[in-house]
Amino acid sequence: MKIVVIDAQGGGLGKVIIEKLKERVHDVEIIAMGTNVTATAVMKKAGAVQAATGENAIVYNAHRADIIIGGIGIIAANSMLGEITPKMAEAVSSSDALKVLIPIGKCHILIPGSQSYTLNELIDMAIDCAAGHIENTD
Repeated sequence: MKIVVIDAQGGGLGKVIIEKLKERVHDVEIIAMGTNVTATAVMKKAGAVQAATGENAIVYNAHRADIIIGGIGIIAANSMLGEITPKMAEAVSSSDALKVLIPIGKCHILIPGSQSYTLNELIDMAIDCAAGHIENTD
């Protein structure tokens, strides 16, 4: 099972996702996809098995993933201060992978109800979703 974690800017969200995934699920391949080298390096250091940077890497790997996890902005063209290109957003959106999206309000996308949770609670819920999917496919 391949889990692709996508993050931009400083990679902090991806770092926490990878650390929590490694605690919770085993026998999966966690691949870090950063929009920039800083995000990629931070996620690789957090324990991703493989890592790559940039538009082509994200487009290529989105269609090879079983699960894609990241902030909701990974499906919105030009989000994350423009780091998510239209090609990246399309590749993630059109992938057959299960997409576990964390509703972070920094991408001009608001999901009613998500404001009542802290970022850590939202990350924990995302990990629960991914882990549940993995457990049900084994």
